[in-house]
Amino acid sequence: MTDETDHPVPEVTRPRHHAIAPRIALALVAVLAALTFGVTTAEAEGTLGPHLARYEMTVDHLVTIDLGPLGSIVIDSPLPLVLGTHVVVQEIPAELTALDQSATIDALSSDLERYVQFFGAPQSTIEASARALAVDAGQRALAALALMVVVWWVGRRVLGATRRAELSIQLRRHAGLVAGGVALTLVVAGTITASGARPPGPDAAGQASSVFDGTPLEGARITGRLASLVDTYGAEALKAYRDNEAYYAAAADAVEQAWHTELAREETAAQLAGSRRPSVETVTALLVSDLHCNVGMAAVITRVAALADVDLVLNAGDSTVDGTSVESYCVQTFADAVPAGVPYVIADGNHDSAQTAATEKAVGAIVLSGHVVDVDGIRILGDSDPNETRIGEGTRPKSDETATQEGERLGDVACDDGDVDLLLIHTPAVGDQALRRGCVPTQLSGHYHTRYGPVLLGEGVRYISSSTAGALLNEPTVGPLRGTAEMTLLYLDADTHRVVRYRLVQVRPSGEAIVGPAVGWPTDLEPVPAPRPGWVAPG
Repeated sequence: MTDETDHPVPEVTRPRHHAIAPRIALALVAVLAALTFGVTTAEAEGTLGPHLARYEMTVDHLVTIDLGPLGSIVIDSPLPLVLGTHVVVQEIPAELTALDQSATIDALSSDLERYVQFFGAPQSTIEASARALAVDAGQRALAALALMVVVWWVGRRVLGATRRAELSIQLRRHAGLVAGGVALTLVVAGTITASGARPPGPDAAGQASSVFDGTPLEGARITGRLASLVDTYGAEALKAYRDNEAYYAAAADAVEQAWHTELAREETAAQLAGSRRPSVETVTALLVSDLHCNVGMAAVITRVAALADVDLVLNAGDSTVDGTSVESYCVQTFADAVPAGVPYVIADGNHDSAQTAATEKAVGAIVLSGHVVDVDGIRILGDSDPNETRIGEGTRPKSDETATQEGERLGDVACDDGDVDLLLIHTPAVGDQALRRGCVPTQLSGHYHTRYGPVLLGEGVRYISSSTAGALLNEPTVGPLRGTAEMTLLYLDADTHRVVRYRLVQVRPSGEAIVGPAVGWPTDLEPVPAPRPGWVAPG
């Protein structure tokens, strides 16, 4: 028995181009219908900050973050055309099975990091979810298209050649009406699918909160109880943030004023004395230490670096408080404080971590790890601290190598090299052996939050920097200064790379800034400007 589909009907056959056009039109309609279905029904599971979240595609060009009874946050969508996203925020996964303090702190730190990442750059979260939605939309569209192809193929087989030919003639007679009806159906179906699933509430429009002004969420509209919560408590938090920014901006201005005053005084003193400092070309390095995430000081560091036209920035460690990934923001801020093109060299401290070092490397810093590095001709040796200090756990060795053994290792490296200019470490005792063996001319460190030196030790000079964050024992470093913040400018002979002078810059909790005179290094025999009345030489 022969299938009638194998015998086309000659009398209704048309030229080939007449047969192809309707098929192309039907294929385009099918593809458009599949895409409409895929886009308007797409959904994906993801995260928002530390929360699980369900993302659904919309066509209202808005990102609506649904926080349940609290209300919602509505921002303009970064997606193209009219595409938007509806986000249903769910719970934070409970992964801890025991009340272990360190694990709890790590989990909270991880949660906080994700909050910071979202509110600092919400577009990255939305774009990531959009990619997941696009994949889901593509899969749904392909599935819909495959279903339509199956239905079309089954329909062909059921109808047979004769009936298909008759229907084809009828469709060609009313092609315009059919095309318009299909297009209208698709538009209406898409609109109903996209907007009908979530009818807007009475205050869905929300109101733009001034709390977000000047942030990546500026212009966000808030609905429900969340609006009053954000306006009440967010305003207080924002005020504290702006007050802190104003405090450090004023401190930077005070440093600049003190800088110009001191340099003018030095110039006048030299003229009255009838002598001038011999012309020696120098390389200027700025030494900071123990910043402990006080990002406010970044503005002051930037100002000092610009005023002194520094060639190099040295960090003696403890840029963070607990070495967590949350504090990557602090590491990034301090790196941004360094002028573009100026090398930034770091010896990590006991409050830093492998995570800290990884972030420092990612932002372009040179992180010392026991090898000599050449920075524009200046040879610098150093390493991270042998100990680690963690909140709730205290201080402990981070490896089998003790502080004494690290000191011996660094001394061996320095002596074998024979041409080290600076030894940069965090804990002073770690570098003392290299000084006593006469293998380094200058050791720079921090850790004690109190300045000592410069003093002769062995055949070199040891200098311990105070805290650039004004850190005091058991006092927070976030917010205005609790103690005097210090940083040191070191002037190295451009030919010998030996330190010849140094200058102390201080910012007191009152906001007063003091820029000291350029004081001779212990091995420097050159004359220095006479100190101003009442000045006490550092030491």
